[in-house]
Amino acid sequence: MPQHYSSDINAAVQQLKAGKVIAYPTEAVYGLGCDPLNEQAVMHLLDIKQRPIEKGLILIAASLQQLEPYLVLNDEILARITPTWPGAVTWVIPAPANVPKWLTGEHNSLAVRVTAHPIAQQLCRDYGSPLVSTSANATTQPAMRTAEQVVNAFADSDIFILDGKVGELAQETAIYDAVSGARLR
Repeated sequence: MPQHYSSDINAAVQQLKAGKVIAYPTEAVYGLGCDPLNEQAVMHLLDIKQRPIEKGLILIAASLQQLEPYLVLNDEILARITPTWPGAVTWVIPAPANVPKWLTGEHNSLAVRVTAHPIAQQLCRDYGSPLVSTSANATTQPAMRTAEQVVNAFADSDIFILDGKVGELAQETAIYDAVSGARLR
């Protein structure tokens, strides 16, 4: 198999530092991720997933502090989001103008989550940064829940697969608008 496959978080961190795309377990499904500030890595991830850049991406993090540089926060937004984190709730929050368009797409906001999944959380903590997090599947295909499914689906891709168990969530995380509180997914 062409991919690197391991349960070693340090090996995954080294792949991220090298600008690679990785697959890793999250609360409900396997995610594809990379360094959000590495444009080449993000473009490679979008290509693997066959996802249009205009849609924007989700970032996951180990803490709110990791996400702060990517967000425009106020007391009202903080009061809405902080009780749900860490957890399986993704919030769409206004983004400052300096956040790269390869992350926000056609939006002036960014979808973010402080993950409660222990492997994903440790990965963000050890990397020292949020990660891009999008479901590990081609855009029109169902999301995957096992490393084996990811290996089979992306056999021709040069991604690193971090082996681990996904969380108990039955479907992908809920997404809410942090300004209005409305549920988006």
